[in-house]
Amino acid sequence: MEKRRIAVIFGGCSSEHEVSRLSAKCVIDNIPKEKYEIILIGIDKAGRWFLTDSSTDDIVSGAWEQNPRNRVAFLSPDRSVGGLVALDGGHACEIIKVDVVFPVLHGKNGEDGTIQGLFQMAGIPFVGCGTLASAVCMDKAVTRALLTGARIHQANYLWFFACNYAGEGVGKIKRKVEARLGYPVFVKPANAGSSVGVSKVESEAELDAAVAKAAHEDSKVVIEECIVGQEVECAVMGNEVPKASIVGEIAPSADFYDYDDKYKNGTSQLYIPAHLAPEVADELRHIAERAYRLLGCTGLARVDFFVRGGNEILLNELNTLPGFTSISMYPKLWEACGVSIPELLEQLIQLAFQK
Repeated sequence: MEKRRIAVIFGGCSSEHEVSRLSAKCVIDNIPKEKYEIILIGIDKAGRWFLTDSSTDDIVSGAWEQNPRNRVAFLSPDRSVGGLVALDGGHACEIIKVDVVFPVLHGKNGEDGTIQGLFQMAGIPFVGCGTLASAVCMDKAVTRALLTGARIHQANYLWFFACNYAGEGVGKIKRKVEARLGYPVFVKPANAGSSVGVSKVESEAELDAAVAKAAHEDSKVVIEECIVGQEVECAVMGNEVPKASIVGEIAPSADFYDYDDKYKNGTSQLYIPAHLAPEVADELRHIAERAYRLLGCTGLARVDFFVRGGNEILLNELNTLPGFTSISMYPKLWEACGVSIPELLEQLIQLAFQK
């Protein structure tokens, strides 16, 4: 059987560059090699694209960027090309046909619909959500507005443009936080993932620094009430008829499930299945599938929730390119359902061809 050629793209110029490299190792190591020829495209923090043959260990460490065999390459939006254009240093170039793309990119330009638009222009199948769903789910303010319209319960929140947190605007926003939410609250950039730029704020005195931290990542800031309850997650996979995994629960080792816990120390306790009554878990899975369809997701997403008092379900967010490391919840949830990581990747690739 002739192998299909899959381009795995990793890195990127977002604040989640390092996370992408960790996820890429798991994906590259587990794609069925008997079915696919893997082409590796690394994007450095400056946004430069390179065709590389580096090992996954070098990808994780960042040493791939010093590989002398790297070649400048890019994905052509011209559908007649059907893949990559790799340069040879001079004026010569090579066209490398690609059957499908697996973008292992987190954060801005990788998870927000930007690169998905390029794939769609090029007419090349790709793993994950399309342009619109990726953009919508990346923007927490837009996601929350759409979920509110569908009467899907969430934590109370407000959002504002970071530039409005100045002068008289500071006092207005602080009064709204006090009146609508109270303290403590979580302050987040509207467009960022992996808990980058997120702060837990215990009092008004801490708000200025938290807003500045969030504003460093995005021009919009979201402030949410602090929910005292269980943090649970559900993995969803599929196109028109999605299916939800078993529900998992996170017991964070810090105030919340932050970047270090997700990708570095892994000290949070994960419970699969979550400590929920069966009827609550079933309802949560139903809401996850409903939100997935509502926002136009395809391929995959991880849907995050809070459960307050053991039965009140509050949707937190949808992640259209969730972490894919050895300690990430998305692959762990499917493993608990009897789907190994190689099998999961194969299913995701097949869903890309079916869109």
